Amino acid sequence: MKKYVDMHCDTLLCTITDGKDDMYSLPGGMLDIRRLKEAGALAQFFAIFFPAPSDELMKELDTDEKYFQALYHTFRNTLEKNSDLIRFAGNYEDVVRNEKDGRVSAFLTLEDGRMIQNDLARLQEFYQKGVRLITLTWNFENCFGYPNAKDPQLMNLGLKPFGKEAVEEMNRLGMLIDVSHLSDGGFYDVAKISKKPFVASHSNCRSLCPHQRNLTDDMIRVLAQKGGVAGLNIAGHFLNRDITDDHGRIESMVEHVLYMTKLGGEDFVAIGTDFDGVGGQLDIDEPGKLELLFEALKKAGFSERQLDKLAWGNAMRVIREAL
Repeated sequence: MKKYVDMHCDTLLCTITDGKDDMYSLPGGMLDIRRLKEAGALAQFFAIFFPAPSDELMKELDTDEKYFQALYHTFRNTLEKNSDLIRFAGNYEDVVRNEKDGRVSAFLTLEDGRMIQNDLARLQEFYQKGVRLITLTWNFENCFGYPNAKDPQLMNLGLKPFGKEAVEEMNRLGMLIDVSHLSDGGFYDVAKISKKPFVASHSNCRSLCPHQRNLTDDMIRVLAQKGGVAGLNIAGHFLNRDITDDHGRIESMVEHVLYMTKLGGEDFVAIGTDFDGVGGQLDIDEPGKLELLFEALKKAGFSERQLDKLAWGNAMRVIREAL
């Protein structure tokens, strides 16, 4: 099995719906610690994803803080209970050390930065808790800026003044900036301001699939020029020319990888599955099946060097440069 780094999953959310506080075994989910280890994972980014405030789960837990604490407890508890398999990582050196010790590395992220609440000091607080990446927005406006949208006026809006300050502070702290879900205007503001590589942790190519969550050709070139990466999303809605087609086909994944590599170079594409955050018919629905993608890319002409870069090298480079 080829080792790999996956820059995005929503598995922590599954633990709430399944009533668990440990990710070792989650039969109802796409990913768990047991399967990560069996699949040869080098590192997994675990997102604390914030649903809409109107979501029943958010109403049940009452506040963002209570929701965060519940998932944060599960993350820490998982590491404590499974210390022989997985260990926290906050930087490149941690991943190298963990691999040497036979452990998968676990990065903690926030998907939707609304808990930062216009307060730069909150970035420091979350950094100290172990957060190393923030997906600036999800599908709603927040203190950073605006989400991607079908409405061109909303899509063109850039970062708010606080969002611009926050990008600089995240650079200073050593925290990855993630533009998946961000408006196009916000993307270009991040590209202009950030002095370090940033990422689109789980976004594909808009030329091949016209979903507004995907990257335009120009964005791919700009992100590559900034030293960043895009993590390949496995979901049909982000792969197919018909965005209502929810079949995530391996041949479509290969098409996106080849196209983005052509535009951004072989140092550009990484893995960002979105496990447990997407549905539909999926050719890759658990970590062990990523090997099918690697085999298909090899048949399409990818060299071992290119496969290693896609699977783990490109993500590890950004981790080393940005954290």
